[in-house]
Formats: sequence, C-alpha cells, structure tokens
Amino acid sequence: MTTPTPLPQERRLVTAIPGPRSAELQARRTAAVSAGVGATLPIYVEAAGGGVIVDIDGNSLIDLGSGIAVTNVGNSAPRVVEAVQDQVARFTHTCFMVTSYEGYVEVCEALNRLTPGDHEKRSALFNSGAEAVENAVKIARAHTKRQAVVVFEHGYHGRTNLTMAMTAKNMPYKQSFGPFANEVYRVPLSYPFHDGQSGPEAAAHAISRIDKEVGAANVAAIVIEPIAGEGGFIVPAEGFLPALVDFARDNGIVFVADEIQTGFCRTGAWFACDHEGIVPDLITTAKGIAGGLPLAAVTGRAEIMDSVHAGGLGGTYGGNPVACAAAIGAIATMEESDLVGAAQHIESVMKPRLQAIADKTGVIGEVRGRGAMIAVEIVKPGTDEPDAALTAAVAKACHTQGVVVLTAGTYGNVLRLLPPLTMPDHLLDEALTVLEEQFLALTGA
Repeated sequence: MTTPTPLPQERRLVTAIPGPRSAELQARRTAAVSAGVGATLPIYVEAAGGGVIVDIDGNSLIDLGSGIAVTNVGNSAPRVVEAVQDQVARFTHTCFMVTSYEGYVEVCEALNRLTPGDHEKRSALFNSGAEAVENAVKIARAHTKRQAVVVFEHGYHGRTNLTMAMTAKNMPYKQSFGPFANEVYRVPLSYPFHDGQSGPEAAAHAISRIDKEVGAANVAAIVIEPIAGEGGFIVPAEGFLPALVDFARDNGIVFVADEIQTGFCRTGAWFACDHEGIVPDLITTAKGIAGGLPLAAVTGRAEIMDSVHAGGLGGTYGGNPVACAAAIGAIATMEESDLVGAAQHIESVMKPRLQAIADKTGVIGEVRGRGAMIAVEIVKPGTDEPDAALTAAVAKACHTQGVVVLTAGTYGNVLRLLPPLTMPDHLLDEALTVLEEQFLALTGA
C-alpha cells in the first residue's frame, strides 16, 4: 500500500550521477565537512517521497535504502508532516525532565502497547539508537547488580564508546578509536549460510562460551539484534533466539532485543521478535519510529525499567516534542495503512526476483531477510568466499543507473535492500530489473 506523495513515482535521469549542481555542493562539502563523515552516494537531495529521491539536478532515483531503514512510512508522510507542523507551531522544546508534555507520554503508551509481550511495561525516550542501547545496558546493570554484557559476532550497536565495544566490525566503526569500555564479551552468532548449524546447536555453542568464559552469574544483559543489520542481515536459524531467551530467564539475565533497524513493520511484523514469538525483557528502538526525526526508546518490563533511581535516565533532548509528534503520526500511518502487510508483500516480490538473479549468475550465495529487509550475500562462484569487490561494483553500477542500494556485512560482501514500505509495485519492479541488469553485465552471465 502506498502513501500519497506529490512527487512523480518514476526513475528519471537527466544528468550523470552526480550531476553538476551536486558536484558543486560536493566541493563545498569537502571544504566544510569533516572527511570522517562518509557518504554512499554524492548527490544532494531536494525532495523525497513514496519510493523516490529527487536530487538538485532533477534526477529521480529509486530509493532502496530508506535512510538506512528510517523512512518506513516514506519521506514526508502526510500524517508525520501534519503532526510536526502543528507541534512546531505550539512549542519546540521544554525538556521533559523540567516540564512534561503529553506527546512523550503518548509515544510511551504506544510502545508499551505494540512491543512484544502483554506484561506491564514502561518506556523511556532518547535521541539515537546508540543512546538507547547504552541506556538498556545501564538499566540492566542497575536491575541485576551485575556488570558483564554479552554481545554477538557480526553485531552492530552504535558509535559511542560503549556501543563501539559492543559492535563487532572494526572498520570503519572502531579503527583508531580505542580503548573501549570493558566488561563486554562476544560470542558466536547463528549464521546458517556459513556455520550450517541448527538454531539449538548454535545456541548451545554460544551458551557454553558464556558459561565458561564469563559465568552466567556475572552477566547483566544479553544484547542481540534478532536479525543482524550491519553484519549482513543475518537471520539466525530457527530456535536460536528462543534458546537464548530461556537461558537468560533461567539465570536472571536481562535479555535485550536491539530492534533499532528491524522495528516498526520493517520485517513484515511490528518487531522481528514476533516472528518466533520471543518476548524480550527490554527492547531498543529508533530508526523507523518517527518518520525521519531523531527519536529512540527503551521499552521493557515495569519492574526492570523502574529499578533505576529517579534522575538516572534522561537527557536534554530525549523525547523532544517535535520528534514525539512525528512518532505519533508515523505509528498512526503504520496502523492505518497496514505497513506490516506492505512489508510482507515487498518480500513476496523481492525474494523470487533475487533468487532468479542468483540462479543466473552463480555469485549470490544466499538471498535472505524478512519483509522489506532483504539482502544478498555475494561470493566467488562455487564457494562461500566473500566477494567484496563485486559487491561494491554492483552497488556503484546501480547508483549510476538511478537506484540507491546499500552494502553491509562483516566482510563487505552483502548488498542490503531496504525500500520504504510505501514503495509502489512498479518502482520496485523497475529497481529489481536494474539490479539484475547490473549483475548480468558485471558477471557476463
């Protein structure tokens, strides 16, 4: 289902990518912006909506990135725009810790209602995914009176000092930025394409490592993405996550689901935990929560969330009233437009098309993911050896043809596709055709 947008829903190239005006701005960027801030595609955006991004040169590109899974409801979704405009006209900030406002409470009520489990819950709002993860760790430590945090290979949790320690991949996230926070322990993730293990087998391996190397009695929290995002959209084998939840429950460990990339209908369910019916103690959210405005949250069991002393959680901008208004508009859009169903439909279109490309070229080792969070792992033919060079070449070729795609993976060999859930079928079909053409051209298939 699509959300109305005034922008023509078409791929249109009127200049090379990047065009001359974008090239001029790129020169200004180079002179003004730190070189440490990267960019996937050197275009400059004038407008976006539905399934397209329009740059300042008049090119209209098909968006298979959604700002890294943020614009689930599409860019400038009408309910979001209306809510933000109304809120900006009334007030832009008071700091919820100084004088409160209804929007913050309303967002927390929605999160408590929508997140997995029917137990009593509380929520707290923050600015970014990394900040939510840090606060989840703080809450777990306060509740358990323990210090150790268990994370997983291929995991990504943010760019702050603690979340860099929790993130697996060194380059570009950790290189030269240490030393990092201590009491963070990494164990193997279920990665079916490479390890061939069942979910229970992989969980037993990880649990054994926790027992032997950390000690269950020392662990405050197990923090895991139900589908590893930056690690390559790795979907753990069935049974892996439930076994970890059981282990955490049996040992007084807080189980934290990092749903920052997977949340809010992205995977064809409200949350990725829903696919196996697991109920986390705490869940972190951000990205898709507010239609593009910065907002994040920790939601969890009331007794855990309330174990922190008054004043222990918060921040100047956390739960900003404008961002809260955007979230209320975004959640209403998700519910009214059945974006869970839209994500399921996108999966039904994408997976067969991508598998056909895999069969023709022999360079895609696996098509995986859920909903509108789909990836292909690119390998050297007949092996599971990563081919990062071909992955980068395919992405670059798509960019020149007006299709925005992203790469990921610990080895840089995963092409990840995250269309807005408002993507019209004809655009999705065209994007997949362009993708296929680039694969065929680069492989000679």
